[in-house]
Amino acid sequence: MIALTPFSPFEPGRLAARKRAKLLCSQINAIPVQLQKQRQPLYQQLFAEVANAFIEPDFFCDYGSNIYLGENFFANHHCLMLDAAEIRIGARVLLGPGVHLYTTTHPIDPIERASGLQLAAPIRIGDDCWIGGQTVIMPGVSIGARSVIGAGSVVTRDIAADTVASGNPCRVLRSLK
Repeated sequence: MIALTPFSPFEPGRLAARKRAKLLCSQINAIPVQLQKQRQPLYQQLFAEVANAFIEPDFFCDYGSNIYLGENFFANHHCLMLDAAEIRIGARVLLGPGVHLYTTTHPIDPIERASGLQLAAPIRIGDDCWIGGQTVIMPGVSIGARSVIGAGSVVTRDIAADTVASGNPCRVLRSLK
């Protein structure tokens, strides 16, 4: 079981942070991709840490301030990161089109869910990973370095380093070592 941290998305600080992130995302998405140098300063404002990144439009996140991107990060079109908790992505990671990273979820109990509280747990992706298109990575998941996740996967559990994994739910298919 992962430890999910409860939080209220309606706290004034969280509302302001999401508004700021939405503005920066729309500014980033409005700049043509070939004008990469104009996008970099906005990445610096949005993300907690970024050295150099190439992000195809459209990109969306909740806060940005909880996202740490390693060197030479690449995200294809329509990437979404719900970052109420930290998302730490290593160097040379490739995200296919439509990859979604969800650090947030809702309580299963309907009374708790009606309270408006949400739950969050961090996501970690190691160096040199390739995440195939339309993959969803759920709260609290860690993916080890050099792993490949097949397109269309739903990753609900940790994936060890140096593996190929795919499916719904995502399962290890083979080792790369």
